[in-house]
Amino acid sequence: MIGVVLAMSLSFSPHAAPVALQNAAQSPAPEIPATKIPATRSPAMSHATGTFDVQITPVAPEPDAPAGAPGRMRLAKTFHGGLEGTGAGEMLAVREGQSGAYVALERVTGTLDGRSGGFALVHRGVMDANGQDLLITIAPGSGSGDLTGIGGVFHLTVADGEHRYDLEYSLPEVLP
Repeated sequence: MIGVVLAMSLSFSPHAAPVALQNAAQSPAPEIPATKIPATRSPAMSHATGTFDVQITPVAPEPDAPAGAPGRMRLAKTFHGGLEGTGAGEMLAVREGQSGAYVALERVTGTLDGRSGGFALVHRGVMDANGQDLLITIAPGSGSGDLTGIGGVFHLTVADGEHRYDLEYSLPEVLP
């Protein structure tokens, strides 16, 4: 990865940017057609809470996978409460004794406080004997339908075998 970053930075010529800017300054600006863009108000944070059921299905490793390679799992969820819908995703995880880590991508589709659509969640979890650090965020730009423009954080707790969530989110409010 360092080699890729280094190769990318070496391929950039500091002299190319001034020439490109100079050429752009000499060219007439392209005409952009007028479009009506709805006015929006800065979104306030909202909360949707509830529970979800999750099914985690291991995916068999490739025949040539090295020993100790991350395990891969499929996720299937059903959400209840402020978020009614389903989630589908994939997770990669490693574990060694009491320590481990996982990453996952998940597509959620359903109704959030009366708005239909979908969005993607990005999971990052790390744990060791001292505790865990979990961050699940809505992927920027992933909202669709009535959930276009959504942003936020998915807070997860598990108590007595029950998975609970508090989705702290914001959506742009279109003004009339």
